[in-house]
Amino acid sequence: MTWPRPIPLIGDQSTAAQRGAQPDGWRFPEEAVSVLYDVVRARRDVRRFRPDAVPDEVLERVLGAAHAAPSVGHSQPWRFVVVDDPSVRERAAVMADVERLAQAAQLDPESSRHLLDLQLEGIREAPLGVVVCCDRRTPAAGVLGRATYPDADLWSCACAIENLWLAARAEGLGLGWVTLFQPDQLAALLNVPPGVVTLGWLCLGWPDERAPAPGLERFGWSRRAPLRSVVLRNGWPDVDRQPPAPPSRLRAPDQVAVVGTRDDADTLLTPLGSLGVLDRALDRATALGLAGLTTGTLVLAAGRHRVTDFGVSAFAAGVTDEVLEAARAGQALGVVAARAAGLDVQVVDAGSSTGNLRDEDALAAHAVEALLDRGQEIGAQSAHRGLVALGEVGVGNTTVAAALAASLLGCAPDEVVGLGSGADSDMVGRKAAVVEAALSRCGCLPPGPVARLAALGGPEFAFLTGVVLGAARSGGLVVLDGLATSVCALIAMEAEPAVAAHLVAGQRSRERAHPPVLRRLGLEPLLDLRLRSGEGVGAVLASELVLMGLRIRMGAARTATPATER
Repeated sequence: MTWPRPIPLIGDQSTAAQRGAQPDGWRFPEEAVSVLYDVVRARRDVRRFRPDAVPDEVLERVLGAAHAAPSVGHSQPWRFVVVDDPSVRERAAVMADVERLAQAAQLDPESSRHLLDLQLEGIREAPLGVVVCCDRRTPAAGVLGRATYPDADLWSCACAIENLWLAARAEGLGLGWVTLFQPDQLAALLNVPPGVVTLGWLCLGWPDERAPAPGLERFGWSRRAPLRSVVLRNGWPDVDRQPPAPPSRLRAPDQVAVVGTRDDADTLLTPLGSLGVLDRALDRATALGLAGLTTGTLVLAAGRHRVTDFGVSAFAAGVTDEVLEAARAGQALGVVAARAAGLDVQVVDAGSSTGNLRDEDALAAHAVEALLDRGQEIGAQSAHRGLVALGEVGVGNTTVAAALAASLLGCAPDEVVGLGSGADSDMVGRKAAVVEAALSRCGCLPPGPVARLAALGGPEFAFLTGVVLGAARSGGLVVLDGLATSVCALIAMEAEPAVAAHLVAGQRSRERAHPPVLRRLGLEPLLDLRLRSGEGVGAVLASELVLMGLRIRMGAARTATPATER
Protein backbone atom coordinates (compact mmCIF):
# COMPACT_ATOMS: atom_id res chain seq x y z
CA MET A 1 0.00 0.00 0.00
CA THR A 2 1.27 3.48 -0.83
CA TRP A 3 0.36 6.64 0.94
CA PRO A 4 -0.08 10.07 -0.54
CA ARG A 5 2.83 12.38 0.08
CA PRO A 6 1.99 15.21 2.50
CA ILE A 7 2.27 18.46 0.62
CA PRO A 8 3.53 21.37 2.71
CA LEU A 9 1.42 24.50 2.71
CA ILE A 10 4.53 26.66 2.50
CA GLY A 11 7.92 26.17 0.86
CA ASP A 12 8.80 23.77 -1.98
CA GLN A 13 5.82 21.59 -2.92
CA SER A 14 7.68 19.58 -5.59
CA THR A 15 8.88 16.03 -5.01
CA ALA A 16 12.19 14.40 -5.85
CA ALA A 17 10.39 12.22 -8.40
CA GLN A 18 8.93 15.27 -10.12
CA ARG A 19 12.29 17.03 -10.18
CA GLY A 20 14.03 13.91 -11.46
CA ALA A 21 11.51 13.39 -14.25
CA GLN A 22 11.81 16.97 -15.42
CA PRO A 23 15.17 18.56 -14.44
CA ASP A 24 14.37 21.72 -16.43
CA GLY A 25 10.89 22.02 -15.00
CA TRP A 26 11.76 25.25 -13.20
CA ARG A 27 12.41 27.01 -16.48
CA PHE A 28 10.24 29.96 -17.47
CA PRO A 29 8.25 29.80 -20.69
CA GLU A 30 10.30 30.33 -23.85
CA GLU A 31 8.88 33.81 -24.42
CA ALA A 32 9.88 34.97 -20.92
CA VAL A 33 13.39 33.51 -21.30
CA SER A 34 13.81 35.25 -24.64
CA VAL A 35 12.72 38.59 -23.21
CA LEU A 36 15.15 38.24 -20.30
CA TYR A 37 18.09 37.73 -22.64
CA ASP A 38 16.87 40.62 -24.79
CA VAL A 39 16.90 42.92 -21.76
CA VAL A 40 20.39 41.76 -20.72
CA ARG A 41 21.78 42.36 -24.22
CA ALA A 42 20.03 45.74 -24.52
CA ARG A 43 21.28 47.15 -21.21
CA ARG A 44 23.27 50.33 -21.84
CA ASP A 45 25.23 52.86 -19.82
CA VAL A 46 23.14 55.93 -20.71
CA ARG A 47 24.65 59.42 -20.60
CA ARG A 48 21.95 61.59 -22.22
CA PHE A 49 18.52 62.09 -20.64
CA ARG A 50 15.21 63.86 -21.15
CA PRO A 51 14.09 66.18 -18.34
CA ASP A 52 10.71 64.45 -17.90
CA ALA A 53 9.96 63.18 -14.40
CA VAL A 54 10.03 59.50 -13.51
CA PRO A 55 6.67 58.45 -11.98
CA ASP A 56 6.89 57.37 -8.36
CA GLU A 57 5.39 53.96 -9.11
CA VAL A 58 8.03 53.25 -11.76
CA LEU A 59 10.81 54.33 -9.43
CA GLU A 60 9.42 52.05 -6.73
CA ARG A 61 9.34 49.09 -9.12
CA VAL A 62 12.98 49.44 -10.18
CA LEU A 63 14.13 50.01 -6.60
CA GLY A 64 12.10 46.95 -5.63
CA ALA A 65 13.99 44.93 -8.24
CA ALA A 66 17.26 46.16 -6.75
CA HIS A 67 16.07 45.22 -3.27
CA ALA A 68 15.31 41.69 -4.54
CA ALA A 69 19.01 41.10 -5.31
CA PRO A 70 20.93 38.27 -3.63
CA SER A 71 23.06 39.25 -0.64
CA VAL A 72 25.62 37.39 1.40
CA GLY A 73 24.03 35.98 4.53
CA HIS A 74 20.79 37.73 3.48
CA SER A 75 22.38 40.82 4.98
CA GLN A 76 20.81 43.29 2.48
CA PRO A 77 23.61 45.84 3.00
CA TRP A 78 22.44 48.21 0.25
CA ARG A 79 20.96 51.62 0.95
CA PHE A 80 19.51 53.75 -1.87
CA VAL A 81 19.89 57.53 -1.59
CA VAL A 82 17.52 59.08 -4.16
CA VAL A 83 18.58 62.61 -5.13
CA ASP A 84 16.22 65.07 -6.83
CA ASP A 85 17.46 68.27 -5.18
CA PRO A 86 19.02 70.47 -7.94
CA SER A 87 21.63 71.96 -5.60
CA VAL A 88 22.89 68.55 -4.48
CA ARG A 89 22.89 67.36 -8.09
CA GLU A 90 24.94 70.38 -9.21
CA ARG A 91 27.56 69.92 -6.50
CA ALA A 92 27.88 66.27 -7.50
CA ALA A 93 28.26 67.27 -11.15
CA VAL A 94 31.10 69.66 -10.31
CA MET A 95 32.89 66.87 -8.42
CA ALA A 96 32.59 64.66 -11.49
CA ASP A 97 33.89 67.44 -13.75
CA VAL A 98 36.99 67.82 -11.58
CA GLU A 99 37.69 64.08 -11.54
CA ARG A 100 37.15 63.76 -15.30
CA LEU A 101 39.91 66.29 -15.93
CA ALA A 102 42.15 64.67 -13.33
CA GLN A 103 41.74 61.22 -14.89
CA ALA A 104 42.38 62.57 -18.38
CA ALA A 105 45.65 64.08 -17.14
CA GLN A 106 46.90 60.61 -16.11
CA LEU A 107 46.45 58.99 -19.53
CA ASP A 108 48.67 58.94 -22.58
CA PRO A 109 48.01 62.01 -24.78
CA GLU A 110 45.85 60.27 -27.38
CA SER A 111 43.71 58.51 -24.77
CA SER A 112 43.43 61.76 -22.81
CA ARG A 113 42.05 63.68 -25.78
CA HIS A 114 39.72 60.81 -26.59
CA LEU A 115 38.40 60.70 -23.03
CA LEU A 116 37.69 64.43 -23.02
CA ASP A 117 35.67 63.99 -26.21
CA LEU A 118 33.36 61.53 -24.47
CA GLN A 119 30.34 62.36 -22.35
CA LEU A 120 30.95 60.25 -19.28
CA GLU A 121 27.98 61.22 -17.16
CA GLY A 122 24.54 62.79 -17.26
CA ILE A 123 24.27 64.02 -13.68
CA ARG A 124 22.84 67.41 -14.61
CA GLU A 125 20.47 66.07 -17.28
CA ALA A 126 18.94 63.09 -15.46
CA PRO A 127 15.92 63.94 -13.29
CA LEU A 128 17.04 61.51 -10.59
CA GLY A 129 20.29 60.42 -9.02
CA VAL A 130 20.47 57.20 -7.05
CA VAL A 131 23.54 56.67 -4.91
CA VAL A 132 23.85 53.05 -3.81
CA CYS A 133 25.62 52.80 -0.47
CA CYS A 134 26.97 49.71 1.25
CA ASP A 135 26.38 49.70 4.99
CA ARG A 136 29.52 48.01 6.32
CA ARG A 137 29.05 48.91 10.00
CA THR A 138 28.40 45.29 10.95
CA PRO A 139 31.72 43.42 11.43
CA ALA A 140 32.39 40.94 8.65
CA ALA A 141 32.62 38.06 11.13
CA GLY A 142 29.07 38.82 12.24
CA VAL A 143 27.56 38.19 8.80
CA LEU A 144 27.19 34.67 7.44
CA GLY A 145 29.60 34.30 4.51
CA ARG A 146 31.70 37.43 5.10
CA ALA A 147 34.21 35.95 7.53
CA THR A 148 35.99 34.34 4.58
CA TYR A 149 35.14 36.95 1.92
CA PRO A 150 34.90 40.27 3.79
CA ASP A 151 34.03 42.21 0.62
CA ALA A 152 31.04 40.02 -0.24
CA ASP A 153 28.77 42.82 1.01
CA LEU A 154 30.12 45.05 -1.78
CA TRP A 155 29.45 42.27 -4.30
CA SER A 156 25.89 42.06 -2.98
CA CYS A 157 25.41 45.78 -3.62
CA ALA A 158 26.80 45.33 -7.14
CA CYS A 159 24.11 42.68 -7.70
CA ALA A 160 21.49 45.18 -6.52
CA ILE A 161 22.81 47.75 -9.01
CA GLU A 162 22.61 45.22 -11.85
CA ASN A 163 19.03 44.33 -10.89
CA LEU A 164 18.12 48.01 -10.85
CA TRP A 165 19.81 48.51 -14.22
CA LEU A 166 17.98 45.63 -15.90
CA ALA A 167 14.62 46.65 -14.41
CA ALA A 168 15.18 50.23 -15.60
CA ARG A 169 15.92 48.98 -19.11
CA ALA A 170 12.77 46.85 -19.11
CA GLU A 171 10.76 49.94 -18.06
CA GLY A 172 12.34 51.98 -20.87
CA LEU A 173 14.42 54.06 -18.46
CA GLY A 174 18.06 54.88 -18.97
CA LEU A 175 20.67 54.40 -16.28
CA GLY A 176 24.31 55.51 -16.21
CA TRP A 177 26.76 54.44 -13.52
CA VAL A 178 29.18 57.30 -12.70
CA THR A 179 32.30 56.68 -10.60
CA LEU A 180 34.04 60.02 -11.24
CA PHE A 181 34.07 60.84 -7.53
CA GLN A 182 36.38 60.73 -4.59
CA PRO A 183 34.37 58.38 -2.33
CA ASP A 184 34.91 60.47 0.80
CA GLN A 185 33.74 63.64 -0.97
CA LEU A 186 30.57 62.00 -2.27
CA ALA A 187 29.90 60.57 1.19
CA ALA A 188 30.32 64.02 2.74
CA LEU A 189 27.94 65.55 0.19
CA LEU A 190 25.22 63.09 1.22
CA ASN A 191 26.05 63.11 4.94
CA VAL A 192 26.83 59.39 4.84
CA PRO A 193 28.07 58.17 8.25
CA PRO A 194 31.40 56.41 8.85
CA GLY A 195 31.25 52.73 8.02
CA VAL A 196 28.93 53.27 5.05
CA VAL A 197 30.58 53.53 1.63
CA THR A 198 29.24 54.89 -1.64
CA LEU A 199 29.41 52.93 -4.89
CA GLY A 200 29.13 55.85 -7.27
CA TRP A 201 26.17 57.77 -8.65
CA LEU A 202 23.45 56.25 -10.83
CA CYS A 203 21.84 58.70 -13.27
CA LEU A 204 18.22 57.60 -13.79
CA GLY A 205 15.65 58.98 -16.22
CA TRP A 206 14.11 58.72 -19.66
CA PRO A 207 16.97 58.35 -22.15
CA ASP A 208 17.70 60.89 -24.85
CA GLU A 209 19.66 58.25 -26.77
CA ARG A 210 18.81 54.73 -27.83
CA ALA A 211 22.22 53.26 -28.41
CA PRO A 212 22.43 50.04 -30.45
CA ALA A 213 25.80 49.19 -28.84
CA PRO A 214 27.69 50.12 -25.63
CA GLY A 215 28.89 53.72 -25.76
CA LEU A 216 32.62 53.19 -25.16
CA GLU A 217 32.60 50.44 -27.76
CA ARG A 218 30.69 52.60 -30.23
CA PHE A 219 33.14 55.50 -29.81
CA GLY A 220 36.20 53.32 -30.25
CA TRP A 221 37.49 53.38 -26.66
CA SER A 222 37.51 49.59 -26.34
CA ARG A 223 35.83 46.44 -27.60
CA ARG A 224 34.08 43.63 -25.78
CA ALA A 225 36.40 40.66 -25.40
CA PRO A 226 35.19 37.39 -26.95
CA LEU A 227 33.57 35.04 -24.46
CA ARG A 228 36.17 32.32 -25.04
CA SER A 229 38.92 34.66 -23.82
CA VAL A 230 37.37 35.02 -20.36
CA VAL A 231 36.08 31.47 -19.72
CA LEU A 232 38.56 29.14 -18.01
CA ARG A 233 38.01 25.46 -17.26
CA ASN A 234 38.93 23.81 -13.95
CA GLY A 235 41.40 26.44 -12.85
CA TRP A 236 43.85 29.01 -14.16
CA PRO A 237 45.78 27.79 -17.20
CA ASP A 238 49.55 27.43 -17.59
CA VAL A 239 51.71 30.47 -18.31
CA ASP A 240 51.69 30.07 -22.08
CA ARG A 241 47.89 29.90 -22.22
CA GLN A 242 46.97 32.57 -19.70
CA PRO A 243 44.46 35.22 -20.76
CA PRO A 244 45.98 38.69 -21.17
CA ALA A 245 45.74 41.12 -18.29
CA PRO A 246 43.22 43.95 -18.72
CA PRO A 247 44.89 46.84 -20.58
CA SER A 248 46.29 49.77 -18.63
CA ARG A 249 46.33 53.37 -19.85
CA LEU A 250 48.56 54.67 -17.06
CA ARG A 251 51.21 56.97 -18.48
CA ALA A 252 54.30 58.78 -17.33
CA PRO A 253 54.45 62.55 -17.88
CA ASP A 254 54.90 63.29 -21.58
CA GLN A 255 57.79 65.17 -23.14
CA VAL A 256 55.98 68.50 -22.97
CA ALA A 257 55.51 68.18 -19.21
CA VAL A 258 59.07 66.99 -18.59
CA VAL A 259 60.71 69.68 -20.73
CA GLY A 260 58.31 72.33 -19.40
CA THR A 261 59.37 71.46 -15.86
CA ARG A 262 63.04 71.91 -16.76
CA ASP A 263 62.31 75.19 -18.54
CA ASP A 264 60.43 76.47 -15.51
CA ALA A 265 63.30 75.53 -13.19
CA ASP A 266 65.67 77.38 -15.51
CA THR A 267 63.91 80.67 -14.73
CA LEU A 268 64.84 80.44 -11.04
CA LEU A 269 67.44 82.93 -9.85
CA THR A 270 69.85 80.10 -9.05
CA PRO A 271 71.97 77.69 -11.08
CA LEU A 272 70.02 74.83 -12.64
CA GLY A 273 70.22 71.79 -10.35
CA SER A 274 71.33 73.87 -7.38
CA LEU A 275 69.45 71.61 -4.96
CA GLY A 276 71.25 68.54 -6.26
CA VAL A 277 69.42 65.21 -5.94
CA LEU A 278 66.46 67.01 -4.39
CA ASP A 279 65.96 68.96 -7.61
CA ARG A 280 65.33 65.70 -9.45
CA ALA A 281 62.57 64.79 -7.03
CA LEU A 282 61.08 68.29 -7.36
CA ASP A 283 61.20 68.03 -11.15
CA ARG A 284 59.36 64.73 -10.91
CA ALA A 285 56.63 66.21 -8.71
CA THR A 286 56.29 69.24 -10.98
CA ALA A 287 56.06 67.15 -14.16
CA LEU A 288 53.20 65.26 -12.51
CA GLY A 289 51.40 68.56 -11.92
CA LEU A 290 52.09 68.47 -8.17
CA ALA A 291 54.16 71.63 -7.73
CA GLY A 292 51.61 72.91 -5.23
CA LEU A 293 51.85 69.96 -2.83
CA THR A 294 51.88 71.09 0.78
CA THR A 295 51.23 67.90 2.72
CA GLY A 296 50.98 64.15 2.46
CA THR A 297 50.22 60.89 4.22
CA LEU A 298 52.39 58.21 5.80
CA VAL A 299 50.86 54.84 4.99
CA LEU A 300 52.30 52.48 7.60
CA ALA A 301 51.50 48.79 7.08
CA ALA A 302 52.17 45.95 9.52
CA GLY A 303 52.49 42.27 8.67
CA ARG A 304 53.34 39.07 10.52
CA HIS A 305 55.58 36.42 9.02
CA ARG A 306 55.82 32.72 9.80
CA VAL A 307 59.40 32.75 8.53
CA THR A 308 60.33 33.96 12.03
CA ASP A 309 59.97 30.30 13.10
CA PHE A 310 63.42 29.71 11.56
CA GLY A 311 65.29 32.16 13.81
CA VAL A 312 65.85 34.86 11.18
CA SER A 313 65.17 37.84 13.43
CA ALA A 314 66.73 39.17 16.61
CA PHE A 315 63.29 40.13 17.88
CA ALA A 316 60.31 38.09 18.98
CA ALA A 317 57.43 37.93 16.53
CA GLY A 318 55.18 39.67 19.04
CA VAL A 319 57.14 42.90 18.66
CA THR A 320 55.19 43.55 15.43
CA ASP A 321 51.97 43.84 17.41
CA GLU A 322 53.63 46.00 20.05
CA VAL A 323 54.84 48.49 17.43
CA LEU A 324 51.44 48.36 15.73
CA GLU A 325 49.72 49.19 19.02
CA ALA A 326 52.15 52.06 19.61
CA ALA A 327 51.52 53.34 16.09
CA ARG A 328 47.78 53.35 16.65
CA ALA A 329 48.37 55.24 19.89
CA GLY A 330 50.43 57.81 17.98
CA GLN A 331 53.65 56.94 19.78
CA ALA A 332 55.60 54.72 17.35
CA LEU A 333 58.69 56.37 15.89
CA GLY A 334 57.38 56.58 12.33
CA VAL A 335 54.04 58.04 13.41
CA VAL A 336 55.71 60.60 15.68
CA ALA A 337 58.00 61.59 12.81
CA ALA A 338 55.04 61.95 10.45
CA ARG A 339 53.12 64.14 12.88
CA ALA A 340 56.20 66.30 13.39
CA ALA A 341 56.45 66.71 9.62
CA GLY A 342 52.79 67.68 9.34
CA LEU A 343 51.79 64.49 7.53
CA ASP A 344 48.58 62.54 8.01
CA VAL A 345 48.97 58.92 9.09
CA GLN A 346 47.18 55.82 7.88
CA VAL A 347 48.04 52.75 9.98
CA VAL A 348 47.00 49.44 8.44
CA ASP A 349 47.19 45.93 9.87
CA ALA A 350 47.75 43.91 6.70
CA GLY A 351 47.44 40.58 8.52
CA SER A 352 49.56 37.45 8.69
CA SER A 353 51.27 35.17 6.23
CA THR A 354 49.86 31.65 6.07
CA GLY A 355 53.01 29.88 4.84
CA ASN A 356 56.57 29.89 6.18
CA LEU A 357 58.21 30.94 2.88
CA ARG A 358 60.86 28.22 3.01
CA ASP A 359 58.58 25.21 2.53
CA GLU A 360 55.34 26.73 1.28
CA ASP A 361 53.92 29.86 -0.29
CA ALA A 362 53.66 32.81 2.05
CA LEU A 363 50.09 33.67 1.01
CA ALA A 364 47.24 32.30 -1.05
CA ALA A 365 46.67 34.05 -4.38
CA HIS A 366 43.19 35.25 -3.38
CA ALA A 367 44.63 36.83 -0.23
CA VAL A 368 47.23 38.68 -2.30
CA GLU A 369 44.54 39.95 -4.66
CA ALA A 370 42.45 41.22 -1.75
CA LEU A 371 45.47 43.00 -0.22
CA LEU A 372 46.41 44.54 -3.58
CA ASP A 373 42.86 45.82 -4.01
CA ARG A 374 42.79 47.23 -0.50
CA GLY A 375 46.15 48.90 -1.03
CA GLN A 376 45.11 50.44 -4.34
CA GLU A 377 42.05 51.97 -2.70
CA ILE A 378 44.06 53.53 0.12
CA GLY A 379 46.85 54.58 -2.25
CA ALA A 380 44.38 56.42 -4.45
CA GLN A 381 42.72 58.11 -1.48
CA SER A 382 46.06 59.15 0.01
CA ALA A 383 47.39 60.50 -3.31
CA HIS A 384 44.49 62.91 -3.53
CA ARG A 385 45.49 64.39 -0.15
CA GLY A 386 49.16 64.90 -1.07
CA LEU A 387 52.31 62.86 -1.46
CA VAL A 388 52.33 59.28 -0.17
CA ALA A 389 55.15 58.14 2.11
CA LEU A 390 55.48 54.40 2.69
CA GLY A 391 56.45 52.62 5.89
CA GLU A 392 56.29 49.05 7.17
CA VAL A 393 56.47 47.06 10.39
CA GLY A 394 57.05 43.31 10.43
CA VAL A 395 59.50 41.20 12.38
CA GLY A 396 61.24 38.93 9.88
CA ASN A 397 60.37 40.98 6.84
CA THR A 398 63.98 41.69 5.86
CA THR A 399 64.20 37.97 4.99
CA VAL A 400 61.03 38.29 2.92
CA ALA A 401 62.38 41.43 1.22
CA ALA A 402 65.66 39.65 0.44
CA ALA A 403 63.81 36.71 -1.12
CA LEU A 404 61.75 39.03 -3.28
CA ALA A 405 64.81 41.09 -4.23
CA ALA A 406 66.72 37.96 -5.26
CA SER A 407 63.78 36.82 -7.38
CA LEU A 408 63.35 40.24 -9.00
CA LEU A 409 67.05 40.87 -9.65
CA GLY A 410 68.12 37.31 -10.43
CA CYS A 411 70.68 37.44 -7.61
CA ALA A 412 72.09 34.72 -5.40
CA PRO A 413 70.91 34.78 -1.75
CA ASP A 414 74.32 35.84 -0.40
CA GLU A 415 74.16 38.94 -2.61
CA VAL A 416 70.94 40.23 -1.04
CA VAL A 417 70.79 38.95 2.54
CA GLY A 418 71.89 41.49 5.11
CA LEU A 419 72.11 41.81 8.87
CA GLY A 420 68.70 43.32 9.49
CA SER A 421 68.10 44.87 12.89
CA GLY A 422 70.31 43.37 15.60
CA ALA A 423 71.27 40.19 13.72
CA ASP A 424 74.59 38.32 14.02
CA SER A 425 76.57 36.19 11.57
CA ASP A 426 74.78 32.95 12.45
CA MET A 427 71.44 34.62 11.88
CA VAL A 428 72.55 35.93 8.49
CA GLY A 429 73.45 32.35 7.57
CA ARG A 430 69.99 31.15 8.55
CA LYS A 431 68.38 33.92 6.53
CA ALA A 432 70.42 33.04 3.46
CA ALA A 433 69.49 29.37 3.80
CA VAL A 434 65.78 30.23 4.01
CA VAL A 435 66.00 32.51 0.97
CA GLU A 436 67.88 29.87 -1.01
CA ALA A 437 65.30 27.21 -0.14
CA ALA A 438 62.41 29.53 -1.00
CA LEU A 439 63.89 30.40 -4.39
CA SER A 440 64.58 26.76 -5.14
CA ARG A 441 61.03 25.80 -4.18
CA CYS A 442 59.45 28.46 -6.39
CA GLY A 443 61.52 28.00 -9.54
CA CYS A 444 60.42 30.20 -12.44
CA LEU A 445 57.44 32.27 -11.38
CA PRO A 446 54.77 33.35 -13.89
CA PRO A 447 54.58 37.08 -14.68
CA GLY A 448 52.50 39.44 -12.58
CA PRO A 449 52.60 40.59 -8.97
CA VAL A 450 50.14 38.03 -7.59
CA ALA A 451 52.27 34.95 -8.23
CA ARG A 452 55.47 36.56 -6.90
CA LEU A 453 53.87 38.00 -3.78
CA ALA A 454 52.01 34.78 -3.04
CA ALA A 455 55.12 32.64 -3.34
CA LEU A 456 57.71 34.88 -1.67
CA GLY A 457 55.96 37.89 -0.15
CA GLY A 458 53.93 38.74 2.86
CA PRO A 459 50.84 40.72 3.77
CA GLU A 460 52.38 44.20 4.09
CA PHE A 461 54.31 43.67 0.85
CA ALA A 462 51.13 42.85 -1.09
CA PHE A 463 49.29 45.75 0.52
CA LEU A 464 52.05 48.32 -0.12
CA THR A 465 52.45 47.15 -3.72
CA GLY A 466 48.77 47.98 -4.09
CA VAL A 467 49.33 51.38 -2.46
CA VAL A 468 52.03 52.21 -5.01
CA LEU A 469 49.78 51.17 -7.91
CA GLY A 470 46.77 53.06 -6.55
CA ALA A 471 48.75 56.23 -5.87
CA ALA A 472 50.40 56.18 -9.29
CA ARG A 473 47.12 55.57 -11.09
CA SER A 474 45.76 58.62 -9.26
CA GLY A 475 48.68 60.77 -10.40
CA GLY A 476 50.38 60.84 -7.00
CA LEU A 477 53.99 61.02 -5.84
CA VAL A 478 55.23 58.07 -3.74
CA VAL A 479 58.20 58.44 -1.38
CA LEU A 480 59.86 55.13 -0.56
CA ASP A 481 61.58 54.18 2.68
CA GLY A 482 63.92 51.19 2.92
CA LEU A 483 64.34 47.84 1.16
CA ALA A 484 60.85 46.49 1.83
CA THR A 485 58.99 49.46 0.35
CA SER A 486 61.43 49.67 -2.57
CA VAL A 487 60.81 46.01 -3.39
CA CYS A 488 57.07 46.74 -3.39
CA ALA A 489 57.67 49.62 -5.81
CA LEU A 490 59.75 47.37 -8.09
CA ILE A 491 56.95 44.77 -8.19
CA ALA A 492 54.47 47.54 -9.01
CA MET A 493 56.77 48.89 -11.72
CA GLU A 494 57.03 45.45 -13.31
CA ALA A 495 53.25 45.39 -13.55
CA GLU A 496 52.94 49.03 -14.68
CA PRO A 497 56.20 50.50 -16.10
CA ALA A 498 54.82 54.07 -15.91
CA VAL A 499 54.83 53.74 -12.10
CA ALA A 500 58.52 54.69 -12.26
CA ALA A 501 57.66 58.32 -12.97
CA HIS A 502 55.78 58.54 -9.67
CA LEU A 503 58.57 57.32 -7.35
CA VAL A 504 61.07 59.10 -5.12
CA ALA A 505 63.69 57.15 -3.16
CA GLY A 506 63.60 58.62 0.31
CA GLN A 507 66.76 57.00 1.61
CA ARG A 508 69.36 54.29 1.16
CA SER A 509 69.07 51.84 4.04
CA ARG A 510 71.78 49.57 5.44
CA GLU A 511 70.20 46.47 3.89
CA ARG A 512 72.55 44.87 1.40
CA ALA A 513 69.91 44.44 -1.30
CA HIS A 514 68.69 48.02 -1.19
CA PRO A 515 71.26 49.67 -3.52
CA PRO A 516 70.74 47.16 -6.37
CA VAL A 517 66.97 47.45 -6.00
CA LEU A 518 67.22 51.26 -6.21
CA ARG A 519 69.43 50.93 -9.30
CA ARG A 520 66.81 48.72 -10.95
CA LEU A 521 64.22 51.39 -10.12
CA GLY A 522 66.52 54.03 -11.61
CA LEU A 523 66.41 56.07 -8.41
CA GLU A 524 69.03 57.99 -6.44
CA PRO A 525 68.09 58.34 -2.75
CA LEU A 526 67.68 61.72 -1.10
CA LEU A 527 69.17 60.58 2.20
CA ASP A 528 71.93 58.20 3.28
CA LEU A 529 71.76 58.25 7.08
CA ARG A 530 72.35 54.50 7.67
CA LEU A 531 68.92 54.27 9.31
CA ARG A 532 67.67 51.02 10.81
CA SER A 533 64.44 52.33 12.28
CA GLY A 534 61.95 51.22 9.64
CA GLU A 535 58.35 52.38 10.16
CA GLY A 536 58.70 54.91 7.34
CA VAL A 537 61.00 57.25 9.25
CA GLY A 538 63.33 57.69 6.26
CA ALA A 539 60.39 58.27 3.93
CA VAL A 540 58.98 60.90 6.30
CA LEU A 541 62.29 62.76 6.56
CA ALA A 542 62.61 62.71 2.77
CA SER A 543 58.99 63.81 2.33
CA GLU A 544 59.68 66.82 4.52
CA LEU A 545 62.61 67.65 2.22
CA VAL A 546 60.42 67.32 -0.88
CA LEU A 547 57.67 69.53 0.53
CA MET A 548 60.21 72.10 1.69
CA GLY A 549 61.87 72.03 -1.73
CA LEU A 550 58.56 72.69 -3.45
CA ARG A 551 57.95 75.64 -1.12
CA ILE A 552 61.45 76.96 -1.90
CA ARG A 553 60.76 76.80 -5.62
CA MET A 554 57.40 78.50 -5.24
CA GLY A 555 58.90 81.39 -3.26
CA ALA A 556 62.27 81.76 -4.96
CA ALA A 557 63.06 84.76 -7.18
CA ARG A 558 62.79 84.25 -10.92
CA THR A 559 64.56 85.81 -13.83
CA ALA A 560 62.69 88.15 -16.14
CA THR A 561 63.67 86.26 -19.30
CA PRO A 562 64.62 82.68 -20.09
CA ALA A 563 68.27 81.84 -19.49
CA THR A 564 68.97 81.46 -23.22
CA GLU A 565 68.13 85.16 -23.74
CA ARG A 566 70.16 86.63 -20.88
